[in-house]
Amino acid sequence: MIIPVALVVLWLIPSLRETVYSVLADAFLQVSAFVALTLALYYGISHNLNATPLHNWMRKKPYREVIFAGVMGILPGCGGAIVVITQYTQGKIGFGAVVAVLTSTMGDAAFLLISQRPEDAVIVLSISIVVGILSGLVTDCFLPAPKQELTHSTSQKNTTPPPQPSLFGIWVSRISIVFWCLLIIPASIIALLLSMQYNVNDLVGLPDKSIEYLGAVAGFICLLLWALSAKNDRYSELTKENDNALPKHWIRKVAQDTQFVTSWVVVAFIVFELTLLFWGGSVLDSLKSWGSTTVFFAAMVGLLPGCGPQIMVTGLYLQGAIPLSAQIANAISNDGDALFPAIALAPKAALLATVYSTVPALLAGYGYYWLIESVP
Repeated sequence: MIIPVALVVLWLIPSLRETVYSVLADAFLQVSAFVALTLALYYGISHNLNATPLHNWMRKKPYREVIFAGVMGILPGCGGAIVVITQYTQGKIGFGAVVAVLTSTMGDAAFLLISQRPEDAVIVLSISIVVGILSGLVTDCFLPAPKQELTHSTSQKNTTPPPQPSLFGIWVSRISIVFWCLLIIPASIIALLLSMQYNVNDLVGLPDKSIEYLGAVAGFICLLLWALSAKNDRYSELTKENDNALPKHWIRKVAQDTQFVTSWVVVAFIVFELTLLFWGGSVLDSLKSWGSTTVFFAAMVGLLPGCGPQIMVTGLYLQGAIPLSAQIANAISNDGDALFPAIALAPKAALLATVYSTVPALLAGYGYYWLIESVP
């Protein structure tokens, strides 16, 4: 709750009120609407998809599971990577697939990049999937793999019932579902019109900046719902998608994941705006003067579990503070939320796969920097 309270305090300062409005409106209208629509399509399709033919296809050739893992990794969000990690801990796929998916995944930061710079997202995700698949194949052929830590036997012995959700958590979840069911279509239409440079206020006959102010209110509601749905104050709770004990439903998942991405986008944007306000453009110039060092910095941030820090790095890229090569290094290095279940279920494999994904991240980032960006 510190984050929404801090935003209210900033809003109460007259000189910062317009900045807070702008950040919340941009986060909701430029990011949240597209994220919610994309997630609705993705979860809606995957919820009704029959995966049996895909499993049969993978069993015929070992290398196919690496290709499958690489493709799952570039899907926006962390769902695809978590599926692969789960399959590995159950002994159904090999370690190369784990390296492939953790190398290719960009996590929830992909939503932000796709919504703001789709042309750059194509470059980053294309490089990520190629590097991910190659890393997985090299791992299977040449690199040592840890002894597989299977979880199916232990899960059968565990008879502890899952924790029951609180009444408060149930109501927060219901409000989230209603909020997004009401807003996902109109918000997406408004976001598309704004992206095409239409003045939406004039189109619907509203006073100037009315849509922006409504977007700011909706953005704050997203942030508040995310804060209220947290179960505790652990690092993992703040930096990964919500995974509570409520019944699983793809619409609930759309709401929870969108609110998570929105919250970290707001944090990234507000930190950036406040930095510029108090220190001016010298901070940006300082980051730009680092040159190729930003590639190493971004790759090291990628070692942190969870998607929150990675959204911050993508926010820096979108604001022009770091180059595309640094964004590529972070996208390949970061393992998103998939690292949390990997650490819990197969810690040795998680550690080794993280190391294996960092090396290609540095190679790809510095390769892009020296071959593309540093060329006069």
